[in-house]
Amino acid sequence: MCDLLDFERQAWGQNYNLVAGIDEAGRGPLAGPVAAAAVILHRDKLQNSELDGLTDSKKLTPRRREFFYQLLMNSDIADAGVGLCEHDEIDRINILKATHRAMAGAVAALPVPPDCILVDGLPVPGLPCHSQAIVKGDQQSLSIAAASVVAKVTRDKIMVKMHEQYPQYGFDRHKGYPSKQHIQALYEHGPCPIHRMSFRPVKEIGNTRDWTESNDGNPQKANI
Repeated sequence: MCDLLDFERQAWGQNYNLVAGIDEAGRGPLAGPVAAAAVILHRDKLQNSELDGLTDSKKLTPRRREFFYQLLMNSDIADAGVGLCEHDEIDRINILKATHRAMAGAVAALPVPPDCILVDGLPVPGLPCHSQAIVKGDQQSLSIAAASVVAKVTRDKIMVKMHEQYPQYGFDRHKGYPSKQHIQALYEHGPCPIHRMSFRPVKEIGNTRDWTESNDGNPQKANI
Protein backbone atom coordinates (compact mmCIF):
# COMPACT_ATOMS: atom_id res chain seq x y z
CA MET A 1 0.00 0.00 0.00
CA CYS A 2 2.83 2.39 0.79
CA ASP A 3 4.06 2.44 -2.81
CA LEU A 4 0.64 3.67 -3.93
CA LEU A 5 0.68 6.70 -1.65
CA ASP A 6 3.59 8.58 -3.21
CA PHE A 7 1.40 11.06 -5.10
CA GLU A 8 -0.83 11.58 -2.07
CA ARG A 9 2.19 12.24 0.14
CA GLN A 10 3.51 14.79 -2.34
CA ALA A 11 0.18 16.61 -2.24
CA TRP A 12 -0.05 16.41 1.54
CA GLY A 13 3.46 17.81 1.74
CA GLN A 14 2.28 20.83 -0.28
CA ASN A 15 -0.48 21.47 2.29
CA TYR A 16 -3.25 19.90 0.24
CA ASN A 17 -5.01 18.15 3.10
CA LEU A 18 -7.99 16.70 1.25
CA VAL A 19 -6.72 14.82 -1.79
CA ALA A 20 -9.28 13.15 -4.04
CA GLY A 21 -8.60 10.52 -6.66
CA ILE A 22 -11.00 10.32 -9.60
CA ASP A 23 -11.52 7.62 -12.19
CA GLU A 24 -14.23 6.42 -14.54
CA ALA A 25 -15.80 3.18 -15.69
CA GLY A 26 -17.74 2.54 -18.84
CA ARG A 27 -16.22 4.56 -21.66
CA GLY A 28 -16.11 1.58 -24.00
CA PRO A 29 -19.50 -0.14 -23.62
CA LEU A 30 -22.26 0.07 -26.21
CA ALA A 31 -24.99 0.60 -23.62
CA GLY A 32 -25.63 2.24 -20.28
CA PRO A 33 -24.05 5.20 -18.53
CA VAL A 34 -20.46 6.19 -17.99
CA ALA A 35 -19.74 6.33 -14.25
CA ALA A 36 -17.11 8.28 -12.36
CA ALA A 37 -16.08 8.28 -8.73
CA ALA A 38 -14.11 10.64 -6.53
CA VAL A 39 -12.58 9.28 -3.33
CA ILE A 40 -10.81 11.12 -0.53
CA LEU A 41 -8.76 8.81 1.70
CA HIS A 42 -8.31 10.08 5.25
CA ARG A 43 -4.62 9.71 5.98
CA ASP A 44 -5.14 9.45 9.76
CA LYS A 45 -7.22 6.31 9.13
CA LEU A 46 -4.85 4.54 6.73
CA GLN A 47 -2.48 3.10 9.29
CA ASN A 48 -3.25 -0.61 9.66
CA SER A 49 -6.36 -0.17 7.50
CA GLU A 50 -8.00 -2.93 5.49
CA LEU A 51 -6.99 -1.35 2.16
CA ASP A 52 -3.95 -3.59 1.65
CA GLY A 53 -4.28 -5.15 -1.79
CA LEU A 54 -6.40 -2.33 -3.21
CA THR A 55 -5.34 -1.57 -6.77
CA ASP A 56 -6.76 -0.95 -10.24
CA SER A 57 -10.27 -2.44 -10.26
CA LYS A 58 -9.52 -4.40 -13.44
CA LYS A 59 -6.90 -6.39 -11.53
CA LEU A 60 -9.28 -7.40 -8.74
CA THR A 61 -11.78 -10.22 -8.65
CA PRO A 62 -15.46 -9.25 -8.39
CA ARG A 63 -15.47 -10.44 -4.78
CA ARG A 64 -12.49 -8.26 -3.85
CA ARG A 65 -13.97 -5.28 -5.69
CA GLU A 66 -17.16 -5.66 -3.70
CA PHE A 67 -15.20 -5.90 -0.45
CA PHE A 68 -13.29 -2.68 -1.11
CA TYR A 69 -16.43 -0.96 -2.43
CA GLN A 70 -18.31 -1.64 0.80
CA LEU A 71 -15.33 -0.52 2.87
CA LEU A 72 -14.89 2.72 0.93
CA MET A 73 -18.60 3.55 0.92
CA ASN A 74 -19.46 2.56 4.49
CA SER A 75 -16.49 3.34 6.74
CA ASP A 76 -14.64 6.39 8.02
CA ILE A 77 -11.56 5.53 5.94
CA ALA A 78 -12.86 7.49 2.98
CA ASP A 79 -15.38 9.94 1.58
CA ALA A 80 -16.74 9.06 -1.85
CA GLY A 81 -18.85 10.74 -4.51
CA VAL A 82 -20.32 9.27 -7.71
CA GLY A 83 -21.28 10.95 -10.96
CA LEU A 84 -23.13 9.45 -13.93
CA CYS A 85 -23.68 10.52 -17.51
CA GLU A 86 -26.46 8.58 -19.18
CA HIS A 87 -26.50 6.99 -22.63
CA ASP A 88 -28.59 9.74 -24.25
CA GLU A 89 -26.26 12.44 -23.00
CA ILE A 90 -23.28 10.45 -24.28
CA ASP A 91 -24.94 10.42 -27.70
CA ARG A 92 -25.61 14.14 -27.50
CA ILE A 93 -22.23 15.48 -26.36
CA ASN A 94 -19.79 12.55 -27.09
CA ILE A 95 -18.16 10.11 -24.69
CA LEU A 96 -15.16 12.27 -23.77
CA LYS A 97 -17.27 15.24 -22.69
CA ALA A 98 -19.69 12.90 -20.96
CA THR A 99 -16.81 11.33 -19.01
CA HIS A 100 -15.57 14.76 -17.93
CA ARG A 101 -19.11 15.70 -16.88
CA ALA A 102 -19.44 12.51 -14.83
CA MET A 103 -16.10 13.24 -13.15
CA ALA A 104 -17.16 16.78 -12.28
CA GLY A 105 -20.39 15.35 -10.87
CA ALA A 106 -18.45 12.88 -8.74
CA VAL A 107 -16.34 15.67 -7.24
CA ALA A 108 -19.46 17.75 -6.59
CA ALA A 109 -21.05 14.76 -4.82
CA LEU A 110 -18.26 14.52 -2.24
CA PRO A 111 -19.45 15.53 1.25
CA VAL A 112 -16.45 17.86 1.55
CA PRO A 113 -14.70 19.71 -1.29
CA PRO A 114 -11.15 18.51 -2.03
CA ASP A 115 -8.06 20.72 -2.07
CA CYS A 116 -6.36 18.67 -4.78
CA ILE A 117 -7.48 16.08 -7.32
CA LEU A 118 -5.45 13.21 -8.76
CA VAL A 119 -6.88 12.24 -12.15
CA ASP A 120 -6.43 8.92 -13.89
CA GLY A 121 -5.13 9.41 -17.42
CA LEU A 122 -5.21 12.78 -19.17
CA PRO A 123 -6.06 16.20 -17.70
CA VAL A 124 -9.73 16.99 -17.13
CA PRO A 125 -10.80 20.60 -17.75
CA GLY A 126 -13.03 22.55 -15.40
CA LEU A 127 -12.27 20.82 -12.11
CA PRO A 128 -12.85 23.07 -9.07
CA CYS A 129 -9.34 22.91 -7.58
CA HIS A 130 -5.73 22.07 -8.35
CA SER A 131 -5.44 18.76 -10.22
CA GLN A 132 -2.72 16.43 -11.44
CA ALA A 133 -3.18 13.92 -14.25
CA ILE A 134 -1.39 10.59 -13.82
CA VAL A 135 -1.07 8.11 -16.67
CA LYS A 136 -2.12 4.67 -15.39
CA GLY A 137 -3.00 6.43 -12.16
CA ASP A 138 -5.19 3.55 -11.00
CA GLN A 139 -1.98 1.53 -10.68
CA GLN A 140 0.08 4.30 -9.06
CA SER A 141 -2.25 6.12 -6.67
CA LEU A 142 -4.29 4.54 -3.90
CA SER A 143 -6.92 7.28 -4.12
CA ILE A 144 -7.38 6.73 -7.85
CA ALA A 145 -7.45 2.95 -7.36
CA ALA A 146 -10.20 3.46 -4.78
CA ALA A 147 -12.12 5.62 -7.24
CA SER A 148 -11.72 2.99 -9.95
CA VAL A 149 -13.31 0.39 -7.68
CA VAL A 150 -16.23 2.62 -6.67
CA ALA A 151 -16.90 3.63 -10.29
CA LYS A 152 -16.64 0.06 -11.60
CA VAL A 153 -18.86 -1.53 -8.94
CA THR A 154 -21.41 1.28 -9.19
CA ARG A 155 -21.72 0.85 -12.93
CA ASP A 156 -21.77 -2.95 -12.78
CA LYS A 157 -24.67 -2.81 -10.32
CA ILE A 158 -26.57 -0.53 -12.71
CA MET A 159 -26.04 -2.90 -15.63
CA VAL A 160 -27.12 -5.93 -13.59
CA LYS A 161 -30.30 -4.01 -12.78
CA MET A 162 -30.76 -3.20 -16.47
CA HIS A 163 -30.54 -6.93 -17.21
CA GLU A 164 -33.82 -7.38 -15.33
CA GLN A 165 -35.48 -5.02 -17.78
CA TYR A 166 -33.69 -6.17 -20.95
CA PRO A 167 -32.65 -9.79 -20.26
CA GLN A 168 -32.17 -10.69 -23.94
CA TYR A 169 -28.88 -8.73 -24.13
CA GLY A 170 -27.00 -10.35 -21.23
CA PHE A 171 -26.04 -7.09 -19.53
CA ASP A 172 -25.44 -8.97 -16.27
CA ARG A 173 -22.49 -10.76 -17.90
CA HIS A 174 -20.79 -8.30 -20.26
CA LYS A 175 -22.07 -5.04 -18.65
CA GLY A 176 -22.70 -3.53 -22.08
CA TYR A 177 -19.22 -4.08 -23.51
CA PRO A 178 -19.05 -5.28 -27.15
CA SER A 179 -18.69 -8.99 -26.48
CA LYS A 180 -19.57 -11.56 -29.13
CA GLN A 181 -22.74 -12.37 -27.22
CA HIS A 182 -23.74 -8.71 -27.06
CA ILE A 183 -23.18 -8.12 -30.78
CA GLN A 184 -25.19 -11.23 -31.62
CA ALA A 185 -28.05 -10.02 -29.39
CA LEU A 186 -27.98 -6.67 -31.17
CA TYR A 187 -28.35 -8.38 -34.54
CA GLU A 188 -31.20 -10.51 -33.22
CA HIS A 189 -33.14 -7.88 -31.27
CA GLY A 190 -31.88 -4.49 -32.41
CA PRO A 191 -30.88 -1.74 -29.97
CA CYS A 192 -32.83 -1.22 -26.75
CA PRO A 193 -33.55 2.16 -25.08
CA ILE A 194 -30.26 2.22 -23.12
CA HIS A 195 -27.97 1.56 -26.09
CA ARG A 196 -25.62 4.31 -27.22
CA MET A 197 -26.87 5.01 -30.70
CA SER A 198 -23.83 7.12 -31.63
CA PHE A 199 -21.46 4.17 -31.13
CA ARG A 200 -20.63 2.57 -34.47
CA PRO A 201 -21.70 -1.07 -33.91
CA VAL A 202 -25.07 0.01 -32.48
CA LYS A 203 -25.59 2.66 -35.15
CA GLU A 204 -24.72 0.30 -37.99
CA ILE A 205 -26.85 -2.56 -36.70
CA GLY A 206 -29.72 -0.18 -35.95
CA ASN A 207 -29.60 1.23 -39.45
CA THR A 208 -29.44 -2.25 -40.98
CA ARG A 209 -32.49 -3.40 -39.02
CA ASP A 210 -34.33 -0.17 -39.77
CA TRP A 211 -35.11 -1.28 -43.31
CA THR A 212 -36.40 -4.53 -44.75
CA GLU A 213 -37.38 -5.69 -48.19
CA SER A 214 -41.09 -5.82 -49.04
CA ASN A 215 -42.48 -8.62 -51.16
CA ASP A 216 -42.20 -6.53 -54.34
CA GLY A 217 -38.55 -5.72 -53.67
CA ASN A 218 -39.13 -2.14 -52.48
CA PRO A 219 -37.58 -1.17 -49.14
CA GLN A 220 -39.98 -0.33 -46.35
CA LYS A 221 -39.64 0.69 -42.74
CA ALA A 222 -39.41 -2.26 -40.39
CA ASN A 223 -41.59 -2.44 -37.30
CA ILE A 224 -39.07 -3.06 -34.57
